[in-house]
Amino acid sequence: MQPGKQSEQAVLKPSKPYEKTLIAKTFDSGFEWAHDTYNAITVAGDGRVYYVLSSEKHDVAGRIYVYAPVGNVISFLGDLTEVCGEQGQNLISQGKSHVEFYERGSRLFFSTHVGYYELIDGMDRLPQHAPKGYGLYKGGHILSYDRQTGRFEDHAIIPDGEGAVSMTMDTERGNIFCISWPSGNFIHYNVDTREMNDLGRTAGKGEDGTPGNDFRSLCRSLFIDQRDGTVYYSTAEGDIYAYEPQSRLLRKLEECNLRIDYFGKYDPTQPGSMGYNWRKVFWHPENAVAYGVHGNSGYLFKFDPREEKIELVERITSGLSKKSGMFDQFSYGYLGFQLGPDQETIYYLTGGPVYHNGKRISGLSEIAKGAARGLENLHLVTYHIPSGKYSDHGPVFYENGDRPLYVNSIAVSPAGAIYALARIDRNGKTITDLISIPDPLVKKDRNTHANGK
Repeated sequence: MQPGKQSEQAVLKPSKPYEKTLIAKTFDSGFEWAHDTYNAITVAGDGRVYYVLSSEKHDVAGRIYVYAPVGNVISFLGDLTEVCGEQGQNLISQGKSHVEFYERGSRLFFSTHVGYYELIDGMDRLPQHAPKGYGLYKGGHILSYDRQTGRFEDHAIIPDGEGAVSMTMDTERGNIFCISWPSGNFIHYNVDTREMNDLGRTAGKGEDGTPGNDFRSLCRSLFIDQRDGTVYYSTAEGDIYAYEPQSRLLRKLEECNLRIDYFGKYDPTQPGSMGYNWRKVFWHPENAVAYGVHGNSGYLFKFDPREEKIELVERITSGLSKKSGMFDQFSYGYLGFQLGPDQETIYYLTGGPVYHNGKRISGLSEIAKGAARGLENLHLVTYHIPSGKYSDHGPVFYENGDRPLYVNSIAVSPAGAIYALARIDRNGKTITDLISIPDPLVKKDRNTHANGK
């Protein structure tokens, strides 16, 4: 947004109050180049919120921060290019982290991704030509941050100069699994043995392919069956693959897939959606199943890997989306999907239609760079697994009436706050920063302050 211009969301304030509304608090991390960020936020065991703010500039890296609710303090932890040991090398920056933090002992493990792209044949691609005076992107890194010492460790680099678009970790066995971007290679790395295995492409040529031919949207979320350490990922065609680290066997499941009528019909060779991929998925230890949400349709499902069985549970889009029958305006679906601290409640930050003067604002027929097809509200939806209770807690607004936009992250604190990374209009510029939403399921003590003290 250009300085001095009023944003669309500022013009289209709610025309009438909603029955239920949540007011989000915004934070200022002090990073003027912060751009759209995916997944990269976690509430760690120390109660603090660790997050990465991304950059789309070739010479500005993403930055890592921590927010301490007790004391209401944000601290800068590191520059991604610096902690990857690439400072001063004049390489395209380590612009992003696309993954959550995984806690093992005192360490938080995560990985990095490229944030600067080159427009080739109308699509954002991994740069083939670096800006003058700079070298090409070297590749994403697997990193850890020690909460006790405050030190980072660079463990490994993703092969072939690719970034890590998704990652999960078996913190018990020390196995890290990544899918690289843009080719979609499946990477297995063990932090104890320091051994890395590249098992090749997961789907076509991934997002480096040609639309209509070998292009495939890549899986953004993997999960681990904690009973045996097997990791699972999906493909745009709707297939599910399992990888067993001990045997190094990678296999396609033959008895089930995600090509489900309720999800819609997709051409997996075309960009603009996740196809039949699940959007976000997590393992539920007590029920011994994975719960996932399909992008675009917004259906919650559960998946039993040993029985190779998928069962649809509920459509968990916003109530207004359900009533109108519309797909998600953000056709990739939303990444703000997480099991809550009670291990029973799913929290989901999803989109909802905006109504102005009683009429729904329709979106565009096509999307650009994965952006939502028009203005939308952010809704908090919860689903209680044991009782099957679905609740739309209403849209989320900032105190000034603006909407949190482009939210693809979530971190739920036991202390009663839900954290995310969202677009904020600040000083005539749109940036991404930390926000917190009060958890409507947690009864706050009267003496509890908004900042968590």
